[in-house]
Amino acid sequence: MPGLTATSGLASGVWGQLQQQQAQRRAEQADQRAQTLQSEARAAQDEANQAEEKARALKLESGQASQDAQSARRNAVALQSLGETKVQLSDLRTQLAPSVAAAAPVEKATAYVPPPFVNAEGQTTGLLVNVSA
Repeated sequence: MPGLTATSGLASGVWGQLQQQQAQRRAEQADQRAQTLQSEARAAQDEANQAEEKARALKLESGQASQDAQSARRNAVALQSLGETKVQLSDLRTQLAPSVAAAAPVEKATAYVPPPFVNAEGQTTGLLVNVSA
């Protein structure tokens, strides 16, 4: 039976090599899978970071838009108030027009303008101002 033992030993050696090769292939496949998953995870993280950055930018833009809207509302209220004031002033002018027209014309007052001052050399220099006080 020595031949059977040699064949059996040879078969177990070949069988062990096959198992080792299969284990090696499984390990390589697992490494490839791990690298693929790591790459996908990095890509997903990058995408999440970009989405977070975009969310921050949108939040800032939304805040600015909200401030713009508040400013526009304040301007609209101010313009409406100004329009109402104009209408009220126009109505007041219309109401006062007959009274103003009926009033006696105001005489124009003429301001006194003193004659120009002539200095010791005979030159006209303007008005004399008393500074001796």
